[in-house]
Amino acid sequence: MRILLFLATNIAVLVLVSIIFNLLGLEGILAANGVDLNLGPLLIFCALFGFGGSLISLFLSKWLAKRGTGTHIIEQPRNRDEQWLLDTVRELAEEAGIGMPEVGVFPSEAANAFATGWNRNAALVAVSSGMLERFQPAEVRAVMAHEIGHVANGDMVTLTLIQGVVNTFVMFLARIIGHTVDRVIFKTERGYGIGYYVVTIVAELVLGFLASMIVFWFSRWREYRADAAGARLAGGGAMVAALQRLRAEQGLPQDLPGELTAFGISEQMKEGFSALFRSHPPLEDRIRALQQG
Repeated sequence: MRILLFLATNIAVLVLVSIIFNLLGLEGILAANGVDLNLGPLLIFCALFGFGGSLISLFLSKWLAKRGTGTHIIEQPRNRDEQWLLDTVRELAEEAGIGMPEVGVFPSEAANAFATGWNRNAALVAVSSGMLERFQPAEVRAVMAHEIGHVANGDMVTLTLIQGVVNTFVMFLARIIGHTVDRVIFKTERGYGIGYYVVTIVAELVLGFLASMIVFWFSRWREYRADAAGARLAGGGAMVAALQRLRAEQGLPQDLPGELTAFGISEQMKEGFSALFRSHPPLEDRIRALQQG
């Protein structure tokens, strides 16, 4: 289903670009001004780079997460807490129908957890030492169920595909804009002038900024799905209690690296326009969705 969604999205965007070009008469304008941009090879070029970066990040995600957070992977439990955590994750993974992930604890007083990995049967889930120390066992279990939900839903792969599509078309459209401005306005007849490079860079920055709202929207949407999965695996009451506990600690510093923020259980509050760029919905909304669901 994820692959079908990916293919459908690419086809839809490509059709949309073609329709816009025809409706606005851009192809005629470009031809009249000597623009010889070949859109097919350009799209392939952008896709190679757009998806290449996302896929490399996905394949390296576990390694980067371990290094970025200082996560200790539990291979031989050193105490009762680690043994309990390992057994809990194993139980949840079996119930969710996925392979046993690596389980880790990262040093942080902030209450947080994350899941990552390119394969739902070879993922990594980790919890902060602060959460493990302060939260009740049922609350920690619910948080782990939420992270297992991310893995079972294939969220890491889906987010990578969406980011790849976004990257591709940001690069694609930015180069069309740069090429058009260079030929039509600056009247460059052969090769590319400085206008192409300046306009392309500016267009990439603007389009990338706007397109990131799509990625953040999906990130927020998948949190509701992971909460629902956590409620199924650990019980609705326990999941609500865990989110309420996180809300009580809201405002405390979070020290997950930026690239892992979207894979954590919570993030710092944002308001106004900046709320469009938050990876998680407000905890109040998540609690309400569970209570009403």
